[in-house]
Amino acid sequence: MTQSSLPLHTVLQIRDECLCLATQRAARKLARRFDRLFAPLGLTNGQFSMLVALSGQWAPRLGALADFLAMDATTMTAAAKTLEKRGLVQLIADETDARARRPILTEAGRALVAQAVPLWRAEHAKLHAEMTGTDATGLAQILWQLG
Repeated sequence: MTQSSLPLHTVLQIRDECLCLATQRAARKLARRFDRLFAPLGLTNGQFSMLVALSGQWAPRLGALADFLAMDATTMTAAAKTLEKRGLVQLIADETDARARRPILTEAGRALVAQAVPLWRAEHAKLHAEMTGTDATGLAQILWQLG
């Protein structure tokens, strides 16, 4: 059995031009970077994002929160239950549909976010400095629009 190969120039073109590949690679590296940052607080970057999303006046259903964070429903449910077990989130029944749940940040969750945000700000400042000559905020806005 023979295997067909792509020409080297095609492999290099995809490596150099593929927005999907570049974004996935960058996302993995950034995720690891922020996971290391939040590790002393016992958080992952995904948990931080979820807690921050719940920190405002918004009280979404799990499905709406999953959409906002571009997560599938099963992953969102598991993540919410993990945070609930830690006492950071409380899952309450939706007032109009008892089958739906709304995650609400607890006082412990708010306290942890308050500890994590200064770490995030400092790390983000470092990241922006590393991206000298790049409009990092503009890039974030473009990526948000793609999501």
